[in-house]
Amino acid sequence: MTLSNALTIINREIQSIEYPQNPSGLYDPIAYLLSLKGKKIRPALTLLACNLYSGELNEAIPVALAWEIFHNFTLMHDDVMDKADLRRGHATVHKKWNENTAILSGDAMLILSYIYMAKSSPQHLKILLDLFSDTAAKICEGQQFDMEYEQQTFISENDYIEMIRLKTAVMLGACLKSGAIIGKANADDLQNLYEFGVSIGIAFQIKDDWLDVYGDPRIFGKKTGGDILCNKKTFLLVTALETAKNEDREALLYWLGNPSQSDEKINAIRTIYDKLSVKEKTQTVLQSYYQQAMSALEKVSVETAKKKVLEDIAGKLIEREY
Repeated sequence: MTLSNALTIINREIQSIEYPQNPSGLYDPIAYLLSLKGKKIRPALTLLACNLYSGELNEAIPVALAWEIFHNFTLMHDDVMDKADLRRGHATVHKKWNENTAILSGDAMLILSYIYMAKSSPQHLKILLDLFSDTAAKICEGQQFDMEYEQQTFISENDYIEMIRLKTAVMLGACLKSGAIIGKANADDLQNLYEFGVSIGIAFQIKDDWLDVYGDPRIFGKKTGGDILCNKKTFLLVTALETAKNEDREALLYWLGNPSQSDEKINAIRTIYDKLSVKEKTQTVLQSYYQQAMSALEKVSVETAKKKVLEDIAGKLIEREY
C-alpha cells in the first residue's frame, strides 16, 4: 500500500460520514472542518502500519477515522484558545460561526471519535480504547504546558521537547501502534513503531519551527516570522535564550518585550539566531530525532521493502519546505 492509496481511502471515508440532520448547528461545523484540505497523515499512518502485517483493513479504517476526527477536534478548540482566524486557508469554526458553537461542536467531535474507535473488534477494543484515552490525556497535558510556557520567558530545551512530544508527537506514535495492533504485530514491533512515530513527530514540529524563520515564503505559503512576532516558544527561541549572553541576550530580551509587529523585529531576532548558529543547531537536533526514528523503524521485524513507505514519509516530513 502506498501513501496515496491510504489517503484515497481516508478521503472517501470522511466524505461518507453520515451526520444526524438535527441540530444542524452542531454537526455542520464538524462536516465543514473535516472537509478542509489537510495532510491527513495520522489516519494514513494507521492504515499503513496495519498493512505491514495484514492486507485486511476493514477494522483499521474506523480506527484511522477516529484519530482524524480527534485530531480535528483538538484543532477546533486550539483555534478558539489561540484566537486564530484561519485554518487551512479558510475561516476557523469560531469565526465562521461563534466560539460557543466551536466549543460544543468540538465536544461532539470528541464523542464521535470514541464512537468510531469503539467499532473495533472485541479482541482489540480495550487495548485500543486505553491507548486512545492515554494519548488524548497526554495531548491535553502538552497543550497545558504550551499555555503555561507562554507566560514564561525561560524554559529549558528538555521542557520544550517534552511539551511537543506530548502535544504533537505521541499521536503519531499512537496512530502507528493502533494500526499495528489490528494487524497483530508482536510487542516489540508495537513499541518500535510507537517510538518511530514519536521521534518523527518531534522532528516534524522542530522543522515547523525552523520553517517559520528560514522557510522560503514563496514555497512556505505565507510570510515567515509569524512565531517571532507573537513571541511563540519554538525550538529556535528556546535555544537562543539558553545560549545568548551579554549584548545578544539583552537584544533578544528587548525584542521579546517589544510588541512590534514589524519586519524590523523579525530581522533583528533572525540576526541574533544567525549569530548564535541557532539555524545549524536546530538542524542538528532535527536530524538526531530523524535518526532515532530510522533506528526504531529498522528494528521492526517486517521485510525492508514493506517499511519503505514509512521511511519515505519520514523523509518527506522533515525535508519539506512548507
